[in-house]
Amino acid sequence: MDLPVMPPVKPMLAKAVPEIPDLGHTEPKWDGFRTIVFRDGDEVVLGSRNEKPMTRYFPELVEQIRASTPPRCVLDGEIVVVSGDRLDFDALQQRIHPAESRVRLLSEQTPASFVGFDLLALGDDDLMATPFADRRARLVDALGAAAAPSLAGSSLHVTPATADLAVAQQWFTQFEGAGLDGVVAKPLDGTYQPDKRTMSKVKHARTADCVVAGFRWHKSGDVLGSLLLGLWTDDGRLQHVGVAASFPMARRAALVEELAPLRDVDLADHPWGDWADQSAHADKRMPGAVSRWNATKDLSFVPLRPDLVVEVGYDHMEGDRFRHTAQFKRWRPDRDPASCTYAQLEEPVGYRLSEILAPPG
Repeated sequence: MDLPVMPPVKPMLAKAVPEIPDLGHTEPKWDGFRTIVFRDGDEVVLGSRNEKPMTRYFPELVEQIRASTPPRCVLDGEIVVVSGDRLDFDALQQRIHPAESRVRLLSEQTPASFVGFDLLALGDDDLMATPFADRRARLVDALGAAAAPSLAGSSLHVTPATADLAVAQQWFTQFEGAGLDGVVAKPLDGTYQPDKRTMSKVKHARTADCVVAGFRWHKSGDVLGSLLLGLWTDDGRLQHVGVAASFPMARRAALVEELAPLRDVDLADHPWGDWADQSAHADKRMPGAVSRWNATKDLSFVPLRPDLVVEVGYDHMEGDRFRHTAQFKRWRPDRDPASCTYAQLEEPVGYRLSEILAPPG
C-alpha cells in the first residue's frame, strides 16, 4: 500500500457541548464502529479507533469498497449494521468474531454498510490540511459513482448534512427514532486533526431511576468498580440494563462500606441468582455473561438485596439496555424499587433510516 496518508491514523474526535453550534455544517451522529478506510487498488484496510485493523471481520464491505470508491483514497466514517429500518449496534458487535466461518456467515446474515463523512486523501493528494468544506465537496464527488444505497445488503453512503441550524435541531429530535444518537457540528474551515476534539457533538441527555442489584470490584483492588443497574419488566423480571462506574477512588472505597448491609442476601433468592449458568442468559439479560470481546474477563459480581434506588443519567437505549455507561446522579430513598420499570423511559419518535440515507436529489 502506497498512499499519501498511510495507516494507522487516529480519527479526529468531537467534544460534547450542550447545544448545537451554528458552524455552517451539521450531520447525524452515527452509532457504529468509527473506521478509517485505506484503499490502494485492491488493497483495503479498515482501521479502527484504537488503530487495530478490522478488515477481516467485514469481507462484504471490503468488496463493496473495491466496487464503489476511487482506486486510491482514504475515507473517514462509520461502519453500521441495519436491521429493518434502524441501526442495530448489537448485531454490529456480533460481527467481531474469531472464527472465519462465523465471520463469513454473519457477513451474509447481517451485512455491514459504511457511512462516509470525511476524505483524508484522494489519489496522490493528502487532504488533511485542506479546509473541511473542500474535503466534504470532494467526498461527495468521489463517492458519487457509488452504488445506489440499498438497505438490503452492504452499501456505501455519504452522510447527509445541513447548513440550516433549524434543520439540524429537527434532525436531533427525529433521527433518534432510527437508532442515531445525536448530531455533530464541524467548522467549515477546519483541517483534519487526528485524535483532537475539534468537532462538537450533541447527544440526548435523560435520567432514569434504577434498582441497584449488585456491584463489581474495581480492577485495582478492594474498592467498588461499578454499580449494576436493573429495571423491572412487565412480566416481573429484573432486567440488567447497564452500569454506573465513574466515581473518584475515595468514593469507590466509601461505597463498599455503604453497601455492606445489602450484601446479606441469599443468591438463590436474588433476581440474578443464576448468573453463573450461561444457559440462563439466553432469554434474559443478566450480569456475568461471558464477554464477546474478552472471554477471559471476570464479569462476576457481588449481589445486593435489590432495595436501593439510584437516579442515573443516560443518553439513549440500545434495545433493553443503556447504550453507554450511565452517570450516577443521586440516591433515591424516596422511590420504591418496584416502581423502577421501563415505563418511566422516554420513547423516541419512530423514524425510518431509509429516509435518512435516501439518495440525494
